[in-house]
Amino acid sequence: MDVFSIFQQFSYFGIFLLLVLVNTSPILMPPTWLILASFYALDETLSPVFLAVIGATGATAGRVALLYASGFFRKFMSEERKSSLDGIANYLKSKKLGYFTASFLFAATPLPSNMLFIGYGLMKAKSVQIYLGFWLGRAISYYVMISISKVVLIPFAKLFEDRLLGIILVDVLSVAMLVFFACINWNMLITQRKIQFVKPKFWKL
Repeated sequence: MDVFSIFQQFSYFGIFLLLVLVNTSPILMPPTWLILASFYALDETLSPVFLAVIGATGATAGRVALLYASGFFRKFMSEERKSSLDGIANYLKSKKLGYFTASFLFAATPLPSNMLFIGYGLMKAKSVQIYLGFWLGRAISYYVMISISKVVLIPFAKLFEDRLLGIILVDVLSVAMLVFFACINWNMLITQRKIQFVKPKFWKL
């Protein structure tokens, strides 16, 4: 509550700064929609529409930083895994709205987006579609979650109040999904429609 009070003093700009910081971090941060819903619960004079826009903008800015930071770790990956990830990157680029559709569909849900942008970073993905699709999907999902926050906020707040167990649980699931995503041989899945997993050794180290 002290953190919320500090940033709340700067109104929407303070909320924006907090969300950029939260979304730059790859782990151990609460969902952005939960933060927005908390601000709205504290001050119902805030506009749900404007909160959604501010939330989507702050989340996108933070995830852009995470994407570029994640690209650093690509050099530790095996050539086989790099080739596999490049396969899905080339597939998305080959579609007219490939990156936009993938980002929008993911962002339209309340799923944590750290996994998505770490994956993009490892693929060295570069397209404005990534950010446009993500921003639009998040703006819509944030507005919905803020609008129903009186129903969903209390149960989720209880989940996150005990030693950050909720946050840790979400992060563990996100990391597990990222590892699963990286282990798929995307070249074979895209070209032959067959699922094959790359060898268990994830890093060169």
